[in-house]
Order: sequence, then structure tokens, then C-alpha cells
Amino acid sequence: MAEFYIDPTPEGFQAFKELPRDEPIHMLNLLRYREQAEYPAGHEHHGKGWSGRRAYEEYGKTSGPIFRRVGGSIVWRGTFEAMVTGPSDKHWDDGFVAQYPGSAAFFEMIKDPEYQLAVVNRTAALVDSRLMRFKPGEGGDGFG
Repeated sequence: MAEFYIDPTPEGFQAFKELPRDEPIHMLNLLRYREQAEYPAGHEHHGKGWSGRRAYEEYGKTSGPIFRRVGGSIVWRGTFEAMVTGPSDKHWDDGFVAQYPGSAAFFEMIKDPEYQLAVVNRTAALVDSRLMRFKPGEGGDGFG
């Protein structure tokens, strides 16, 4: 049975909170959009017929100023093409790596009242996602 994730699990979020908060972090985001966005009844975008991708664009537009204010930036972005290693029935629409000066900045962002309004667009947009924290490393011309 396929499992889908939109929000952090309590265990995953606790593990994130226990890591250092004062060093740069990279957050890998994998996104799979709904065909039709699913907004709650009464929301200003409910019934507009938006695609999941369009709802995610709205999330980017409304959360972007807060993301930038806390020092966030996108260091890589791409569109999924093929699963080379992994389950062949699993696919993503888009992926990106967000960089934050530390997890304290991430917490500042998600606690912001304007962000909490914006995140409704993300929830409406996605059927599945992954969010993974990495400690940034050095690039180079080798795998090791």
C-alpha cells in the first residue's frame, strides 16, 4: 500500500528539532502535485479549479517574502524526468534544495502568522512530498 506524506511526522519533526539550530542546513524537497488543488471549503481559492501546480505557485508567491526574510534561498531546482534507482511506480513532479542559515530560521518561518496562512496553498497543492534535512557539504568532481 502506497503511503503519502504532506506534513512532517511527529517523530521526524522531533528528530529535526534535536539537531543543531545554529549551522547552515539544506532541505531537499520532493513534490508531487494533485491534479486539482484541494482547498478547504470557505477558503478564498476553493472552487477556482486550480491545478496542484498552480496552488503550489501561490504557496511560493505568498511564502517567498517570509522565506527570504529569514535568510532562505534556493540552491538547486529541477523537474523530475525518470526514476533510475528506486520504485518504478514512484515519481515526483519537481524537486529543490532550500538553504537556511540554520534550523532556527526554518522555525522562525513556520511560526510566522503570514506563513501559516500561506501553507494552506502547499497543503492544497500536494498529494505527496518529502522534506529531508542535510548538513551542507563541499561540491567537487568526485563522489567521495
